[in-house]
Amino acid sequence: MAAPQNLKYTEEHEWVLVDGDVATVGITDYAQAALGDVVFVDLPAEGTAVAAAAVVGEIESTKSVGELFAPIDGEVVEANQAVVDSPDLVNSDPYGAGWLIKVRFTQLPELLDAAAYDELTSK
Repeated sequence: MAAPQNLKYTEEHEWVLVDGDVATVGITDYAQAALGDVVFVDLPAEGTAVAAAAVVGEIESTKSVGELFAPIDGEVVEANQAVVDSPDLVNSDPYGAGWLIKVRFTQLPELLDAAAYDELTSK
């Protein structure tokens, strides 16, 4: 699956959708496929300060445990409780209902565009 054009990406396989000063973050289709069936998601609480590249959560699958990295500095303004209750949303709709956290940021770092992310994952 090609990466959606309207999103930005990290090399750690997170996607970022920017709306004003809030970024919605999830893991990519590539990442969820590599993890396999997701069975548990641990997300930071609302109000948690996060730093870019820091581990802020875990995504456990039947194959392994993956870490969720914050793509930006900021404060968590919402964690997706639906994903905590139904971790399979990460597999079934990684770019929609399977989003993970929303972070209010002050400065957006340089992130990959869809073409660069597709090139990264094609290697």
